[in-house]
Amino acid sequence: MKHNKRSRAVGTSGFTLVEVLLVVAILGILAAVVVGNFGKHGDKARISATRASIAAIAIQVDVYQVDTGRYPSSLNNLLTPSGEPNWNGPYVRGGQGALADAWGTPFSYTASDDGYKIVSAGKDLSVGTGDDITSF
Repeated sequence: MKHNKRSRAVGTSGFTLVEVLLVVAILGILAAVVVGNFGKHGDKARISATRASIAAIAIQVDVYQVDTGRYPSSLNNLLTPSGEPNWNGPYVRGGQGALADAWGTPFSYTASDDGYKIVSAGKDLSVGTGDDITSF
């Protein structure tokens, strides 16, 4: 008996195109649900990371004030000397990137003789709106 290599044995199974497309569609739906859930948690994570960054920078602003006797005029003074006596920095590691929030927007900083304020623009990237994150 001669067997033809090209012929398929009866009872051999495989996936049909419809079955493969159905599996791909189900995986796509599951991926959309998972990505949607991560998106919601991503905002919360960015807010938490920004709050932590503000707290860390605030500590370094206080250290700068103890070292030099005054608050820095800008957050850049934490990175590079500004001619202040007793400057003992850099006070922040990571360069300019460390002075930005989790959305990549640089922090807004204002100082006066009796204190300072550090503000993140938040998700909408605009300072002065309801989603701002502040140091107090």
